[in-house]
Amino acid sequence: MNQNLTEYIKRYVSLTETEIETFYSYLKPKTISKKSFLLKAGRYCKSRYFITKGCVRLFYIDNKGNEQIIHFAIDNWWTTDYESLINNKPSTLNIQAIEDTELLELPQETFDDLCKKVPKIERLFRKIMEKTYIATQKRIEYIYSLKGEEQFRLFISKNPEFSRRVPQYMIASYLGMSPEFVSKVRAKIK
Repeated sequence: MNQNLTEYIKRYVSLTETEIETFYSYLKPKTISKKSFLLKAGRYCKSRYFITKGCVRLFYIDNKGNEQIIHFAIDNWWTTDYESLINNKPSTLNIQAIEDTELLELPQETFDDLCKKVPKIERLFRKIMEKTYIATQKRIEYIYSLKGEEQFRLFISKNPEFSRRVPQYMIASYLGMSPEFVSKVRAKIK
């Protein structure tokens, strides 16, 4: 069992040892190397992923051929392409490792069975989705209400781990800024 995942779960729901063991029995350990893909656009997303160690990014390629990062996930975060997973349609996103990454995969094909055996798991994932939605709302709010430098400073202050682990050009993509702009702002901060 992964202690970090167990602690993560306990922040949202109270499970017995038996329920936790049942939950773990549905997870598949997986390792991917840096730059490898968990998901490529055009394929179906079939799982949720808990990052035990490492970092991934979710991105799409825009109509100009540029990568647009919409999400990162690091140690002790869940990630997936919910649109593809829930609607059973080809993904428009890519999920790629930024670092060598260890994760626990929860396949969608067994998710309903897991929720029948451990009903609190549905509540766990509802809570995760609520937090994700709130973060998305805040991100949109910041895009419209803050200037570029303010956005960058806020992102770094709220996510210091990313500034150490994620290349600057990827942070720029996530924030919708040019790498040159981010470089200038970063130089001001130091």
